[in-house]
Amino acid sequence: MPTRGSALRSVPTGKRSPISRLQIEGLISRLVAVFGIVFGLQTLPVIFDQIDAANPVWAWIVVPSLYTCIVVSLVAALAQRWVVTANILIAFVYLAALTTWPLAVITPTDSELDRYWLYFLMTVATAAASVGFATPVATLYLFAIPLIYGVIRMTPEGGSASLLEATLEGVYAVLIGGAVVLIVTLLRHAAVAVDVAQSAALDRYSLAVHAHATEIERVQVDSIVHDSVLTTLLSAARAYSPEAKRIASTMASNAIGHLREAALVSPDDGGTVRLAAVLRRVTEAASSMSAPFELRTRDVSVQSMPLQAAEAVYSAAVQAMVNSLQHAGQEPRVSRWLAIRGVEPSGIEIEVGDTGAGFSFVDLPAERMGLRVSIVERVTNAGGSVEIDSAVDEGTVISIRWPKAPAATIDAHLHGLSAPGGVL
Repeated sequence: MPTRGSALRSVPTGKRSPISRLQIEGLISRLVAVFGIVFGLQTLPVIFDQIDAANPVWAWIVVPSLYTCIVVSLVAALAQRWVVTANILIAFVYLAALTTWPLAVITPTDSELDRYWLYFLMTVATAAASVGFATPVATLYLFAIPLIYGVIRMTPEGGSASLLEATLEGVYAVLIGGAVVLIVTLLRHAAVAVDVAQSAALDRYSLAVHAHATEIERVQVDSIVHDSVLTTLLSAARAYSPEAKRIASTMASNAIGHLREAALVSPDDGGTVRLAAVLRRVTEAASSMSAPFELRTRDVSVQSMPLQAAEAVYSAAVQAMVNSLQHAGQEPRVSRWLAIRGVEPSGIEIEVGDTGAGFSFVDLPAERMGLRVSIVERVTNAGGSVEIDSAVDEGTVISIRWPKAPAATIDAHLHGLSAPGGVL
C-alpha cells in the first residue's frame, strides 16, 4: 500500500531561489558596464586635450585607475562575478578623483579647465553607485557628487564659474544620474514583485499538489480497503452455498494480488504499460470469475498508457465484474459480457455488462463504496471517465474509458441514453 511519504515524493520542497531579480541584476550590471565603456571612450579626446594642464603624478594615477575600474566592471558583468565590488570601486575612485581635482590643476586661470573631463564621467559614477549600493546610499551619492562638483567649479581651480553656471551644471548632472537611478530602482522593484508573485504561485501549487496527492491516496486506500478487505469479508460471511464459497475464494485471491501490487506502485512512479497487457490482464481476471463472462474484445493499439491509469482501469473493471456476480443474480437468464476495444489514438474502453437485477444509481446507499470509490473515483482520478447505464430489472452496463472522452462526445451520448444513468 502506498505510504504518505511515497505519495508526496513529487512535491517540490525547500527554499526557492528567485529568478527574476537575479536576471534583472545581471542585465542592469551589463548595461551599466557598457554605458561606462561608451562614455569613457567619448571622454578620451577631452582628457588628451586637458592632460597638459593637469598635475602629471595625479593624472597618471587617477586616469588609469578610473578606466581600469570601468573595464573591470565590464568583465565582472559579463562573468557575473564581483559585480557589486567592481561598481563600488568605480564610485569610490571617482569620488577620490573629484575631491582631489584642485590638486591636479597647474594653472588655475587656464580656460581649458572650464569643463574638466571628470564632469563627463559623473553619470557613469552615479550609475555604478546605483548598482553597487542600496537605493538610499545610491540616492545620497547622486546628490553629493554634483554638490561637490558645483563647489569646486566655483573655485579658481575649477574655472571660477558663477553660482548660476555651477548650479545648472550640477542640476543637469542630478537629472541625468537621477534617471539612471530611477530606472534601476523601478526594475529592481518590478523584479521583486515578480519573485514574490512567483513564490506565492509556487506555494499555492505546492499546496494543491499536496491536496491532490492526499486525495489520490485517500481514494486508493478506500479502494484497496473495500476491494481487499470489506468485500472479501462480506462475501465470506455470506458464503453458505458452494457457489458463494467459490466466489469468496476467488475474491480473496484477487485481493491478495491487489495488495501486493499496491505495495509496489505509487502515484508518481511514472511508468507505462502497453494497452495489450491491460487487455490480457482483464481477460484473465474475467476467466477466473465464478460465473462466465462472454468476451467481446477487439484489437487495441500498440500504444502505452501510464501505469497508474492502467492499474485504475484494471481494478475498476475487476470490481465491476465482482459487483455483477454479487448483485445481478445467478439465475440462468442472467448473461454477462466483457467488451474491450481501443480508442483512438491511444486509449482503451472496457464495458462490463449483464442482464440481471440492475439498480438506480440515485438510490444507491451511501455505504455502498464498491461503485462510488472502487470504480468511479478511482478511474476519474486517473484521468478517465465512467458511464453507468442501469435500471431496476433491466440489467447494468458499466463503461470504463481512458482517457476521458471529450465533452462534445459525452454530451452527445447523454442525449441518446434511454435508461437512467450517466457519465461520472
